[in-house]
Amino acid sequence: MNEVKNRYDFILLFDVANGNPNGDPDAGNSPRVDPETGYGLVSDVCLKRKIRNYITLARREDDGKPKAGYDIYVKEKAILNQQHQRAYDSPELKNATDDEDRVAQARHWMCQNFFDVRMFGAVMSTGVNCGQVRGPVQFTFARSVDPIVSLEQSITRMAVTTEKESKKQEGGNRTMGRKDIIPYALYESHGFVSPFLAQDTGFSEDDLQLLWQSLNGMFDIDRSAARGEMSARRLIIFKHDSQLGNAPAHALFSRLKITRRDPARPARSYDDYQITLDKDNLPPGISIIEP
Repeated sequence: MNEVKNRYDFILLFDVANGNPNGDPDAGNSPRVDPETGYGLVSDVCLKRKIRNYITLARREDDGKPKAGYDIYVKEKAILNQQHQRAYDSPELKNATDDEDRVAQARHWMCQNFFDVRMFGAVMSTGVNCGQVRGPVQFTFARSVDPIVSLEQSITRMAVTTEKESKKQEGGNRTMGRKDIIPYALYESHGFVSPFLAQDTGFSEDDLQLLWQSLNGMFDIDRSAARGEMSARRLIIFKHDSQLGNAPAHALFSRLKITRRDPARPARSYDDYQITLDKDNLPPGISIIEP
């Protein structure tokens, strides 16, 4: 296995036009927002879901089944304890000497077979015990560059669900609804890769390259009328020459500056922003990659 031997910190810029990038179920599924500042939010869980969906398509056999080592643990309609049982049913666990050894081998099997376990980690100690894994790849919530304006749009469906509704409307068969959208917003998310945790889970350099690929392509396979147009705009990777790192992550992230070209008018496209990355006088041992 080609081990990850370097620390990485990265920035992902993505935007949305006329859509809802991440609805909040506790707020009628309207776009997530920081109530104190008005800045938009997209959860780390939302971004991880899109990465998982990308891996599902990018690493599958012709029959649609996942390639060896690239199954997804947290997927739609999955029953997690059944995923755990697969580890216990594997030949590798037949020679386990005791419960502790069995859990350790089950944990190793889960890391080997599930891409998202060895990347993001998982708590797998419920019911069928496969232990816990702390993942080497972590994300922050994404935050919009400017405060967002959420527009509530009324929509009409020219059909009803039941015959009773049809009779009530005397055949009008029209249903009203609503849709919350953001006209435009640019978001910034930060991420981190730990080589120490990568060695523990078996997350390899090949896996890392697949992560970069998924970050650039995940929105293109996740189209939805509710999400409008979402695009990955820029991925900036800070590679450290060492495992511990050569500079604080916040100091590297602060090298990216984003300003509106015309502060007097609201942004409605990516081109409305001036984005600069200071590549001069980088700390020793730091290099910048933009795949």
